[in-house]
Amino acid sequence: MLRILVLCFVGLTLQACTWVKLTEEGEKARVLSASEVSNCKLVGKTTSVSKATIAGVERNEEKLQKELETLARNSASDLKGDTVVAIDKPVDGKQVFLVYRCVGR
Repeated sequence: MLRILVLCFVGLTLQACTWVKLTEEGEKARVLSASEVSNCKLVGKTTSVSKATIAGVERNEEKLQKELETLARNSASDLKGDTVVAIDKPVDGKQVFLVYRCVGR
């Protein structure tokens, strides 16, 4: 019984953690909506993937969304982009983003 309680506590604690850190390049990228990038140049697409559950426990949706956006922002610089736009909702810890260059087009 104690083992189950410890596992539950660890699972709940871990679901609140954010594992992904924003890189220096990622700090330069923004998350915008599709209507806000009409004057930007599309430079590519990136897919962010993170754990949706930990030890069988669903992660907090807000934290998961933030983590997926951070991953997208971090990868935007690889495509010479500075803005990401989600094109769908997260599904099983996976979300697709379009990458744009809005500054210095």
